[in-house]
Amino acid sequence: MKGTLPAAATLRPVAGLINEEDLAAVRERARIEDIVGSFVALRNGGGGSLVGLCPFHDEKTPSFRVTPAKGFYYCFGCGEGGDVISFVQKSNNMGFAEAVEWLADRTGVQLRYTEGGPRVEPGLRMRILEANQAAADFFARQLLTPDALKARQFLDGRGFSQAHAQEFGLGFAPRGGHDLRDYLLAKNFSRDDLVKAGLVRENGWDFFQARLVWPIRDAGRSTLGFGARRLFDDDRMPAKYLNTPETVVYKKSHVLYGLDLARKSIGKKNQVVVVEGYTDVMAAHIAGVDTAVASCGTAFGEEHGRLVQRLMTADAMSGEVIFTFDGDAAGQNAALKVFNSDANFIAQTYVAVEPNGLDPCDLRIQQGDAAVRELVARRVPLYRFVMKNVLSKHDLDRADGRLAAIRAAAPLVGSVRDASLVSGYIRELAGMVGMNPDEVRAEVTRANNRATPKDPAGHTEQEPSPGQEQLAVLPDPRDRRLAVERGTLKLLIQQPQCFDADWNGISADDFTHPAYRRAFEIATGIDRATPDWLQAILGTVTEPVGQQLFISLSVEGLLRRPSAHYAREYSARLRLLTLERTIANHKSKLQRTNPLEHQVEYNKMFAQLLELESRRRVLQAEAVGPE
Repeated sequence: MKGTLPAAATLRPVAGLINEEDLAAVRERARIEDIVGSFVALRNGGGGSLVGLCPFHDEKTPSFRVTPAKGFYYCFGCGEGGDVISFVQKSNNMGFAEAVEWLADRTGVQLRYTEGGPRVEPGLRMRILEANQAAADFFARQLLTPDALKARQFLDGRGFSQAHAQEFGLGFAPRGGHDLRDYLLAKNFSRDDLVKAGLVRENGWDFFQARLVWPIRDAGRSTLGFGARRLFDDDRMPAKYLNTPETVVYKKSHVLYGLDLARKSIGKKNQVVVVEGYTDVMAAHIAGVDTAVASCGTAFGEEHGRLVQRLMTADAMSGEVIFTFDGDAAGQNAALKVFNSDANFIAQTYVAVEPNGLDPCDLRIQQGDAAVRELVARRVPLYRFVMKNVLSKHDLDRADGRLAAIRAAAPLVGSVRDASLVSGYIRELAGMVGMNPDEVRAEVTRANNRATPKDPAGHTEQEPSPGQEQLAVLPDPRDRRLAVERGTLKLLIQQPQCFDADWNGISADDFTHPAYRRAFEIATGIDRATPDWLQAILGTVTEPVGQQLFISLSVEGLLRRPSAHYAREYSARLRLLTLERTIANHKSKLQRTNPLEHQVEYNKMFAQLLELESRRRVLQAEAVGPE
């Protein structure tokens, strides 16, 4: 609606944190085929590549390719690509530094930091994840014991079966106080690590006691922490709900319950449904709303938006973030709060309102699975929900009240992301208020002129640079009209040594698509003698879509064995296309010139055309070779 989500983390390191030598060591030791192979079944794809089913979208025919020699992966189906670090980022929903630390733990690299000491001791993340998984298994077994009768009754009362409990990994924390601690100590976990994992308190007591437990997992199904509900009236446990305290792997502003189950559906449907509680997530998934997630003890915010952005398809503007709210005053206030922070969210934002105040879990109990699906299907744009709230505060029976309502609602219409929809929304607002659409349009224009866009930090929004705009829209790799441009760039990116010092006479003007033109400018602006030339190029690109273009060009197969002769042929073909466009323009101008009235000018242009034709024959000879 009002803004777009900040770009996902790029392939570049955060400056001033991880030592560059250690970062290079992680990249060298973390073999991409081993790391990706632990998530995806890979097989030999020929040409030094491995292929498998893409982990980021549903597919039946493998289009996901890993190139160990280059250290990159790329999916020709959904366009996702990157190096081993970006793969861990996307698979585990981590930032750059977290992904590097995760890989360092796996490969035994001791990281040093240029500012301060290591934030996390080596190996701690992996030990905590292992302890959490062992705890999840323990809790799940306890749910089947006689002591967990209260927990099973709670689930049954909310329409959940034993099979549902197993599907969502639910468990029970015993009342004893030391049961989990003793179990994990017997598994050779240290007491110190259990405290750091948030499983055991400093005083030695289990953190979760006498509670129903939900494991909270990331998109890669690693257990990051737990959420728990009190089952017994006990003065020692005043909190009805309790979550794992902040740890090195569990940060409530970075995790979403149900993300492990919703991951593929979010990418496939380009949609996420945000509900309020753990049982609401369960009810939604069981009812068929398989994109449902919930925040854990905090509001859905910017970092949560980043998580779902990584799982949505590249066309973010067509995606949907749907919030479920009650129809009461609290729901109205919640919607207003979301709208005010809507710049934190990706895609179009919607609201699904249950007028009777039922959450998805209660709705499923009372009206069945279909009612939950219908709740989401009845979603309305967030701006429209908020607009009705704004208009309800004005007396629309009075002329001054209608004008005040329009002025209050105009900024809402002006905040709609998709400019193509604004005209329709203006007519809709005019109909709701009972005014002429032209009057409403004028107020919306005035509201936009008064507004000064700012980012969440309060800084004035800057116009994107021409380079950013050029890389914002990527060309279709299957466009035959651009085949020579793409083929030349593939060869240039993969085998720059095949080109002479002047890049075989190619210039930016030889590329008709803005993204290809900008890619050429970026690549040729980096000294090809630079160690790890491709990584150096990626380090200059701040736009994720631009990085995807370079990665795809670096891993797509070449049609022939690369050589200086092949590069000269391809370069000649590209320059030939430019020359042919020049000749066509020249002929057009010549045809519009009267040879009798402008004889000198006509003869000059005719001579130039003959020279251009001569140059074309030379380039045609140089460009001999198959596509």
